[in-house]
Amino acid sequence: MSSSKKHIYFVPGLAAGQEIFRNISFPGERYEMHILEWLVPEKKESIQSYAQRMAAKITHDNVVLIGVSFGGVMVQEMSQFLDLKQLIIISSVKSRQEFPRRLKIARKTYAYKLVPTSLVLSADDLTKFAIGPKTEKRLKIYQEYLHVRDKQYLDWAIEQMVCWKRKEPLKEVIHIHGDKDVVFPIKNIDDCIRLKGGTHIMIINKGAWLSKKISELIEGKD
Repeated sequence: MSSSKKHIYFVPGLAAGQEIFRNISFPGERYEMHILEWLVPEKKESIQSYAQRMAAKITHDNVVLIGVSFGGVMVQEMSQFLDLKQLIIISSVKSRQEFPRRLKIARKTYAYKLVPTSLVLSADDLTKFAIGPKTEKRLKIYQEYLHVRDKQYLDWAIEQMVCWKRKEPLKEVIHIHGDKDVVFPIKNIDDCIRLKGGTHIMIINKGAWLSKKISELIEGKD
């Protein structure tokens, strides 16, 4: 029966849509997947206000909430408005202390404000910003999944990511991270479940492993 199923909600990465989860699957008789789409932010909306609006889209109790990359940041902010069974982030960060040097510099110099989002809405340019410039082979894999091209959203999301204020990680967050992630290098990441060979797009090309690991984590909480 549906009422006995465990509900798993996913939030995708920056500018990405539900397609990035196409290789994630769970036994249908035990789990039900829900994918939250990005909202267009209000003018000058705080990340807390946005997170509260996203949290309102969750219609079940005691759910597992999972976020990828910037979605991982968002689910941590959403968690303060929810009573969760589990909070999981993938290819993301738990605090600004885990940011790579380039993001720390971008925050201090306001360089992120110079990103001409109105001019970089092509899949190729947006992909390079979303997952890093050093992954040419992976760019082609990932760019088909970037569908959110609204300039207001992009300007807002880039600023919220770079300027995220969290200093201390949430105690309850479970972090899964690839040791080949070039966007958020593993050397900056503390206390995570490592996937050998996992990159920033492992949600796409390591779907079977992630599905199994997530199932194990959920069952381990029972």
